[in-house]
Amino acid sequence: MATDEVGGGRSFLPRGALGELIGVLRADGYTVIGPRREGAVLLLGEVGSAEDLARGVRDEQEGGRYRLGPGDPDLGFECAVGMNSPKSFFFPAMQRMYRCHVEGERFMLDAGPAQVSKLAMVGIRPCDLAALRVQDRAFGVGESGTPRCAAEDLYGEARRRALLVVVNCTRPAGTCFCASMGTGPAASGGYDLCLTELRAGFVVEAGSEAGRSLLGRLPVREPSSAELELAEIKLENAREHMGRRLEVAGLKELLDGAVEHPQWDEVAKRCLSCGNCTMVCPTCFCSTVMDQTELGSATVTRWRQWESCHSHQFSYTTAGPVRSTVRGRYRHWMRHKLCTWFDQFGCSGCVGCGRCITWCPAGIDLTAEAARIRQAMAPGAVEVTS
Repeated sequence: MATDEVGGGRSFLPRGALGELIGVLRADGYTVIGPRREGAVLLLGEVGSAEDLARGVRDEQEGGRYRLGPGDPDLGFECAVGMNSPKSFFFPAMQRMYRCHVEGERFMLDAGPAQVSKLAMVGIRPCDLAALRVQDRAFGVGESGTPRCAAEDLYGEARRRALLVVVNCTRPAGTCFCASMGTGPAASGGYDLCLTELRAGFVVEAGSEAGRSLLGRLPVREPSSAELELAEIKLENAREHMGRRLEVAGLKELLDGAVEHPQWDEVAKRCLSCGNCTMVCPTCFCSTVMDQTELGSATVTRWRQWESCHSHQFSYTTAGPVRSTVRGRYRHWMRHKLCTWFDQFGCSGCVGCGRCITWCPAGIDLTAEAARIRQAMAPGAVEVTS
């Protein structure tokens, strides 16, 4: 698992050596995960070689809209983030907790959780890297004071065994706002290797001993001053061309004072309460358990699966759902991401990836909703309701 220390000088990895990087990782026993084109979308999935990675494509993302189109055939990382994130592999949507059978009057354990894979994430973006660090807090990884009941052994083991190769963003999508959240377009730490793509290859920086060791097995060379300058220019251009912007100064205090704001009623008229935003979010961690019984063999399997706070039954108690309205559920989700997450974990629950905007069928944009509330609550402002 990578540390937060960023060390060592920068190197240059020729484009043709990307396949060697993947080959070395596979030879070391890693399951390599990278961005692949699957039909009309970009998805993180297992890759066996560099040919499996998406190349020569770029994405178009706006509220409620996602399209892939032709890109520069010489570039492999023109797309921003796809529908899924590294969360899908460290905290799977469906995960077996245990399987047991009835023997006499007792339950006998047959199997525990499936073995945790040794993952190498190649081509993840800085916002998703930041999201992993947010989830580390939620699951108690690296937090010595975390209560035992809040720690997550399966997630922690997967993170400890993982190797992270992040690729800096040089072409943000239309819904990206990582620059506002301080999570991109350049990674700031927590990686093993960090790559910035140029036409001829990648400017590379190691952030851990594992990363430095990996570079020692690859055909890297010293980067030229022109290559270093071009990498910086591309990142600065990305910072200036974010698709969205979120004003974060005083945002927590703003939302703390806006619990009864009429804008929540306006967004509730558009929200379908479908839960898409939570399913694609790289930091959401809510889950539930499901027991699957096989009467013929007297066995039962307990599964953990993702759950959404937009579900009507999510907050169900003996008196019924605590949040029985769409208004209450959207307000809870948005305030948790941008406000009350600070109370729980000391950081924001949003990393600015923009997935919740792209994959919302109604095109609801939390940056716009926050801006409307801020505008309406400004001293002397006229109330804004749409």
